[in-house]
Amino acid sequence: MSFTELPHTADVKIRACAPTLDALFSDALDALMQVMYGKDRKGRVSKEIDVESSDNEALLADFLSEILFISEVDRLVFSRADIRIAGGKLHAVLEGEPFDPSRHAGGSEVKGISYSGMSVTRDTNGYMLDIIFDV
Repeated sequence: MSFTELPHTADVKIRACAPTLDALFSDALDALMQVMYGKDRKGRVSKEIDVESSDNEALLADFLSEILFISEVDRLVFSRADIRIAGGKLHAVLEGEPFDPSRHAGGSEVKGISYSGMSVTRDTNGYMLDIIFDV
């Protein structure tokens, strides 16, 4: 896991770095869940999702938006994900647990994933992501 929170005037800005695109998306999921629910998250429930988009930024936004939806509707808090990305398609096996207000209520409500300022770049060291969570 390699992400840091960067200063932002109104929302939460995250920078993540990872050796592979799969790992970068996994770190983005971890960052989102940590902002929303804190670090005390376990994996007792498994859920699979598939997402398809035109480019890496759209794929990431669609993936995290789907996570927000599932988290809200199914009241699940995810601790990790096994992600596979190929040809604009993402398959993820998510591990998590039901929301527990005594352990998960300390975070910030994330209303959406912003395309503004989002970037997924690659260099010789791997991938880097800047993303803003609308709170």
